[in-house]
Amino acid sequence: MTTENQLDAWIDAHFDEQVAFLQQLIQVPTDTPPGNNAPHAERAADLFEAMGLKTDKHPVPASDVQAAGLQSITNLIVRRNYGDGGKTIALNAHGDVVPPGEGWTHDPYGGEIVDGKIYGRAAAVSKCDFATYAFAIRALEAVAKPTQGQIDLLLTYDEEFGGEVGPAWLLSQGLTHPDLMIAAGFSYQVITAHNGCLQLEVTVHGQMAHAAIPESGVDALQAAVKILNVLYAQNDLYRATITSQVAGITHPYLNVGLISGGTNTNVIPGKVTFKLDRRMIPEEDATQVEAALRQLIADTAAASPGVTVDVRRILLAQSMKPLPGNQPLVDAIQKHGQEVFGEPIPALGTPLYTDVRLFVERGIPGVIYGAGPRTVRESNAKRADEHLVLDDLRRATKVIARSLHDLL
Repeated sequence: MTTENQLDAWIDAHFDEQVAFLQQLIQVPTDTPPGNNAPHAERAADLFEAMGLKTDKHPVPASDVQAAGLQSITNLIVRRNYGDGGKTIALNAHGDVVPPGEGWTHDPYGGEIVDGKIYGRAAAVSKCDFATYAFAIRALEAVAKPTQGQIDLLLTYDEEFGGEVGPAWLLSQGLTHPDLMIAAGFSYQVITAHNGCLQLEVTVHGQMAHAAIPESGVDALQAAVKILNVLYAQNDLYRATITSQVAGITHPYLNVGLISGGTNTNVIPGKVTFKLDRRMIPEEDATQVEAALRQLIADTAAASPGVTVDVRRILLAQSMKPLPGNQPLVDAIQKHGQEVFGEPIPALGTPLYTDVRLFVERGIPGVIYGAGPRTVRESNAKRADEHLVLDDLRRATKVIARSLHDLL
């Protein structure tokens, strides 16, 4: 029996344990916001320790966490050193998730299993890869018994807010020094590039007035509508005129996801705030994109007498461009992915943004691969009834275990 077959057999034999492990992770909420994620890290650390995987806890100072808009974060590192020589490979999955929202037919914190799928917030993104990576490591150590290299399993809690107090904090503190890295992803493609993301908060100021004498005020909502119409027109322009050359990525786009303002129905609104999300393709320069948006907003506001506007950056996540050194990762995952899944695993870009960029910006080649379907929509990630097909979890774990064996 080959080493690959032995790894597969170990994972099959321990799969019920792996599913139970994932259920327990789903059952501890990590809604972000508000971002009180230290309790989940404590629970995860206990579960890892119970499997014999020593876990180092790294609480992030409260001042740093609060400055990032969160409540508590403890990042975890499971470090497995096998001997001198070889590569250090980081595996990174994040435990923070968006709140469940409405429309669920399954308990978002239940980890319920129905028809071969596990349901719950973060079942597919990305508590599942806590399980993928942990059980791949366990299989590797039980079967292949590596004698060189190192694996750093990084379990972080700030992907939704940009990663600065998650992976970026671990890197800045010198707590991990990988040569290569793999981050949580889906099973049917290996991702080598991704979009960037710019988020801005735009506050439009007018002057409140009684609705019976609207001319005595300046309607901030009407001015905001003008700005929104210009932004949406710009969105249409992106689609029509800009195309990425990266397979899997199409064009830039923007979305306004949150609007608030006004005082009462019978009051001319004096202030309206909205938050926009601008996705940037790898070919774009983030500085130029932000400058252009700020100018567009300012010029539009200037056409409304008495209106002023403030623009505040909430998030800037750079796009990820592939580094030449990522080829061993791509080759290993494609080889074993095709053998395990029985179909080619293409190397593509994705319109999402991820924490991998934080490693790539520091010259560490990385890719995105883990347990999940072909598309975000299939998994209902960030929507009601998020779920993961358990057979994808099983097979992705085999691919990671086999790939780690090759890389080490």
